[in-house]
Amino acid sequence: MQKLMGICVFCGSSEGSDPAYLEAARTLGRSVAQAGIRLVYGGASIGLMGEVARSALDAGGEVVGVIPQFLRAREIELATLTELIVTPTMHERKDRMHNLADAFVILPGGLGTLEEVLEAMTWAQLGLHKKPIVFVNIKGFWDPLFETFKRVGSHNFARYGLYELYTSVPRAEDVVPAITNFQRQAAE
Repeated sequence: MQKLMGICVFCGSSEGSDPAYLEAARTLGRSVAQAGIRLVYGGASIGLMGEVARSALDAGGEVVGVIPQFLRAREIELATLTELIVTPTMHERKDRMHNLADAFVILPGGLGTLEEVLEAMTWAQLGLHKKPIVFVNIKGFWDPLFETFKRVGSHNFARYGLYELYTSVPRAEDVVPAITNFQRQAAE
């Protein structure tokens, strides 16, 4: 089984409406750092993005932020990162994040989060990667999206295996074990 080197987290650049989202971001950041895994994320200091990164750093973890030049002021990059990669475009940002990650984790977020995870899922469906994709479904936040996936599948707009592209956990502390379990099963 390959050692898990980096987890890419897709999440909101805002805090959301429920304090449970912030707490999940903090828990995820700590647990990734405590497992000795590098955290890769969008480079911002605001919202859930900033919270997950600060928590990983506070726990002694390595954090790589990837941010496009035009978002540096808008999302207020986090200055204390282990490494900050500045890209010319959003497309290059996502490419770098994908290349630095062995797995993808999705916390609550908006359109950007959805766009990022759907691309990762599409690439997995096309066979471009076999990396785990784990949704942290805090208080059922992602349930409507999962229903949409079911609808897409039931209307034959998705290839077989749509539901095998991702997993969902209810708590942030379940993420690292879920990814480890995925890797173990893939190695068998």
